[in-house]
Amino acid sequence: MLGVAAVPALIQIALMLMLPESPRWLYRKGREEEAKALLRRIYPLDEAEAEINTLKESVELEIKEAESSDKHSIIKMLKTKTVRRGLYAGMGLQIFQQFVGINTVMYYSPAIIQLAGFASNQTALLLSLVTSGLNAFGSILSIYFIDKTGRKKLLLFSLSGVVMSLVVLTVVFHESSTHSPMISAVETSHFNNTCPDYSTITIDTNFVQLLPGACLISNDNTKDECHKEHRLWYTRGCPSKFGWLAIIGLALYIIFFSPGMGTVPWVVNSEIYPLRYRGICGGMASTSNWVSNLIVAQSFLSLTQAIGVSWTFMIFIFITVAAIIFVIIFVPETKGLPMEEVENMLERRSLNFKFWQRSSDSGEVLTVDTKDSNNLS
Repeated sequence: MLGVAAVPALIQIALMLMLPESPRWLYRKGREEEAKALLRRIYPLDEAEAEINTLKESVELEIKEAESSDKHSIIKMLKTKTVRRGLYAGMGLQIFQQFVGINTVMYYSPAIIQLAGFASNQTALLLSLVTSGLNAFGSILSIYFIDKTGRKKLLLFSLSGVVMSLVVLTVVFHESSTHSPMISAVETSHFNNTCPDYSTITIDTNFVQLLPGACLISNDNTKDECHKEHRLWYTRGCPSKFGWLAIIGLALYIIFFSPGMGTVPWVVNSEIYPLRYRGICGGMASTSNWVSNLIVAQSFLSLTQAIGVSWTFMIFIFITVAAIIFVIIFVPETKGLPMEEVENMLERRSLNFKFWQRSSDSGEVLTVDTKDSNNLS
């Protein structure tokens, strides 16, 4: 299983050999002609020259700032209003991407599927592969929708669907835990290795058999004895007639998450920062993503043991609602906007519910032709 992971890594190494250097890096190294040629390959002819001039100005400004205040560049960056507001949006999206529970689903989907009542490890793994396939399909789908609907609308649609899916999962796991099959003391004693946590009142035990249920010590011998009698062996939780709804909830979660929250945070982070700060800001946002990932991955199973699966998903619901509010207030719409307009929007807008609107949406915009001051539009 681990060896298979080397295959995409080898493919990526081969593709990296064909990947050109960043135009920005080429400019900083004095290889301007190579940078210009690369930008002309990437952009249409009518846009390439504007991108070249913008990049040149940005690099020159960055070099001047580095020479004058190298030791205080990060502090100066954080004092810049546009950068700071961009970081609010970019880092916030990366943090919420993890805290709405995506890697809970991806990392622990086999365990969640067994909690839903599917005993077979093979079945659980197969269903988790379906989950991964849906994630890949949704990510590809976002390529079409992200420029059709815009970043902000896609985020809000995605998060609304995630809330709905989490509500389904919360209800399903609550019903599964409260309507689990009874455990039979007779059936448990039949195997002669009763689980120490077993009681006739509590059914929240380590291992449970389908009716008639038995609570047993976990080991391979017990599992083999169980299978010899054609019984199902559950490694977590109890079987439930609501199990199929949990699978639907997980599928809906992935379908809604992947086209929006799965891809848009990365796109926004590539568009929202001034060019001279894009590298360091993007690195900070990526770091916040992986730190959040670590927190969620390390806490999920502990939470399920402490408060139960349904309450754990309830926490994710509250976090997702907070993410919707965050997107409405803090995240600007960057669809089709040049970097200069994104900077101007971040500079002008404060934290209010019109923060995401473009200046052209609020009324007419005066532009002055520098060649003829009488020409106004």
